[in-house]
Amino acid sequence: MTDAYADVPGTQPVTIFHNPECSKSRGALEMLNERSVDYRVVDYLVSPPSKETLAMIASTLVDPVPELIRTTDERFIELGVDPDTYRSAEEVIAFLFAHPDLMQRPVVVAGDRAVIARPTERLAELLDGI
Repeated sequence: MTDAYADVPGTQPVTIFHNPECSKSRGALEMLNERSVDYRVVDYLVSPPSKETLAMIASTLVDPVPELIRTTDERFIELGVDPDTYRSAEEVIAFLFAHPDLMQRPVVVAGDRAVIARPTERLAELLDGI
């Protein structure tokens, strides 16, 4: 499959990078549906994002970019890396490109802003701004 995210900006008002196994991610989808928001779902575990897509997320993220990495995840801990190693956007992008399963979820992009929608109220703030 080609990079499913190359056309993300402008293709849908909202894009959610979703993990169906995550209750917070499912809760974000529920909120989008409750508000009748037009959105695109990207299962990033099935089709990992390209470096370009990760850069787009990092550049629009209202949260600190290092928070995109799930540093408390068991798999991250098993890797034995120091979370402080990943401070710059470039370092975070390279890490998540190699380990897309360790991307925080859900990440929601709306226009030129993105949030890590944990807790779900963060998504409400983003949606109220569009």
